Amino acid sequence: MDIAFYIAATIAIYATVRVVTNTNPVHALLSLIVSLLAVAVMFFILGAPFAGALEIIVYAGAIMVLFVFVVMMLNLGQAVVLQEKRWLAPTAWIGPGVMALLLAGEMVYLLTHGESQGTAHTLVDAKEVGVALFGPYLIVVELASLLLLAALVAAYHLGKRDDQNG
Repeated sequence: MDIAFYIAATIAIYATVRVVTNTNPVHALLSLIVSLLAVAVMFFILGAPFAGALEIIVYAGAIMVLFVFVVMMLNLGQAVVLQEKRWLAPTAWIGPGVMALLLAGEMVYLLTHGESQGTAHTLVDAKEVGVALFGPYLIVVELASLLLLAALVAAYHLGKRDDQNG
């Protein structure tokens, strides 16, 4: 299982790098779907099947299909590809690269020198998640859905071309 985990992790890292470096938005979104599926495989391998299933259903399924639909609906064209190439200039990578190195260094430090907090791992099933989401967090879930809907409408209106010439 260790080999399968490392294969899935390598695929996730490679696909995530392709998301950031790809100039075509549809190809970048498809790489993001591959990355999310690889993370779901890692959840399954680590013994968290519910988290893996949620990763597939919610992120790789619903949200990414929505993103692909919006990008294809906007029909961004060649101008966006040229803009992405300008944004991917080597000087644009300095700040994010430094932050990524700092986070990687912190992670390595915590993994090698960190103390175990002694927290017990408990299995959380679907019923507990449903009770939490539709119990005390119901308003937060509904507000998040309204925020996603508003973002979709705003993306449509911002990307809409004025083709009415008459």
